[in-house]
Amino acid sequence: MLAVLAVLAAAVLFGTTGTSQALGPEGTTPLSIGVMRLVVGGTVLAAIGFTLARRRVRRRPNPLPTRRAIALMAVTGICLAAYQPLFFLGTARGGVAVGTVIALGSAPVIAGLLEWALTRRLPSATWLFATILATAGVVVLGVGGAAGGSGGTDPLGILGSVGAGASFAVFANAQRRLMDAGWDPFTVAGAMGAWSAGVAVLALPFVDVSWVTDPGGLTMTLWLGIATIAIAYTLFTWGLERLTAATAATLTLAEPLTASVLGIAVLGERLSPLAIGGLVILAGGLVLLAWGARRGSRQGPRQPHDPAPFAIEG
Repeated sequence: MLAVLAVLAAAVLFGTTGTSQALGPEGTTPLSIGVMRLVVGGTVLAAIGFTLARRRVRRRPNPLPTRRAIALMAVTGICLAAYQPLFFLGTARGGVAVGTVIALGSAPVIAGLLEWALTRRLPSATWLFATILATAGVVVLGVGGAAGGSGGTDPLGILGSVGAGASFAVFANAQRRLMDAGWDPFTVAGAMGAWSAGVAVLALPFVDVSWVTDPGGLTMTLWLGIATIAIAYTLFTWGLERLTAATAATLTLAEPLTASVLGIAVLGERLSPLAIGGLVILAGGLVLLAWGARRGSRQGPRQPHDPAPFAIEG
C-alpha cells in the first residue's frame, strides 16, 4: 500500500500542473512552459535521484551500463520532455479538466498494451476491470465536457493530450524494464531528470521565456519544476519499483481527478452532470485498483526479479 500511496501522492502533484499553467502570466506558450519546467525540474530530479541512489547502490550495485540500458534511460528523458508541450497543448485547447483527463486516461491503456507486447505478461483481472471502469469514467468526463458547452475538445487538443498519454506510458515502461534489469529506481529517476533537462536546455534558445522574470512566472516555474517534476517523479519511481507500469499508470488517473476538482474549485470551470458522473466512475476505478493492490501485497513481498503485482504470466 505504501507504493500505491506514493504513486497516488505523485498523481495529486501532477494534477496541479494545468491549474498552475492557467494561473501563470500572459505571454506563455505550451513549449516555453514545458522547457522551463524541465530545466528546473529535470535538474533537481537528477540531483535528488543520484543522491539517494548513491546510498542504495552501496548495498546493491547497479549492473554495468549497456547500450540497451543507456538507450532506455535516454528514452525516459526524451519522452518526459515530449510530454510537456503535448500536455500543455491539450489543456490549453480543451481546458484543464478535459485535457488532463484525456491525457492520463489514455496512458493506462497504452501502458498495458506495451507491457503485454514487451513481456507477454497479461495484467490481472483486477487491473483489467479497474482500468476499464476508470477509462469509462474518463470517456464520460471527456464527452460530458463543460456545462452548457458542446462537450469534449478540438481535434488538435485531443491529439496533444493522447500524445502526452503515450509519452507517459512509454517512459513508465522503460523505467520498469530498467528496474527489472537490476537498476536502482533512484538511479533511473536521476537519469530521466538529467536527460530531460539536457533536452530542455538544447531547446531553450528557440523559445521566448521572458515571462520568467515576472514574479508569477517564476513562482509557476518553481512549482512546476520542483513539486510536479522533482518530488512527484521521485515518489512515482519509488512506487513503480513495487508495481507494474500498467498499475502505476492506472493509479495516476488520480491526476485528472485532481485536475478536474481544481479546475472547478479554483478556475471556475463548470462540468456537465454527465461529466460529474464520469468523475464518480473514475474514482470508483481507483478505489478498486487500490483494493486490488492491497490484496496482492498479502501474498508476500515481491522479489526484485519476480513478476510484478497485478501481472500474470501469459
